[in-house]
Amino acid sequence: MSSDRGEKRQRLFFALWPDENVRLTLDQAAGKLLGKRVKRVIAPNLHITLAFAGSVSAVVRRCLERAADDIRVPCFELCIDRVAHWPRPRILWAGPTHVPAELWSLEGAMRQALEGCGIEPETRPWQPHITLARKLSRPPEDVEFPSLHWSISHFSLVESVTDPAGVRYRVLRSWALGSG
Repeated sequence: MSSDRGEKRQRLFFALWPDENVRLTLDQAAGKLLGKRVKRVIAPNLHITLAFAGSVSAVVRRCLERAADDIRVPCFELCIDRVAHWPRPRILWAGPTHVPAELWSLEGAMRQALEGCGIEPETRPWQPHITLARKLSRPPEDVEFPSLHWSISHFSLVESVTDPAGVRYRVLRSWALGSG
């Protein structure tokens, strides 16, 4: 690949991006669970990260997009039915108890896409999750979270932008899942 020194870089990741109804349901459930005692992740930022690329050049972005063009995974249903807390990063998250085979296939394809574009993938085991709140020392005592059924029909390439108002995410491009 050509030199990309001095070139503008973008902080990118692949994600499952919920539609407005799923996002609203997640946000309302998080609000009931956490109330106002903690700063939650804002509704427009709710998603499941598939693979984090990091700060990349335009050349690497094009490589990632070409790799994503070749991914063939069927559509699938995902049931977000549990809430958990990671004490070390102090994150409260929601996720599936059961991870469908199609989601494992999609995550594996994302890992290969990153590697094929020269990006070292994460070494920790992947856990599909939606971050609901950060900087939470202890989980809420009453962890009642309604099951949410989410029909997964696409994945997206997303840019993370930090500005004075905080972090916001911008979907750059999406790919439809299909017949695998």
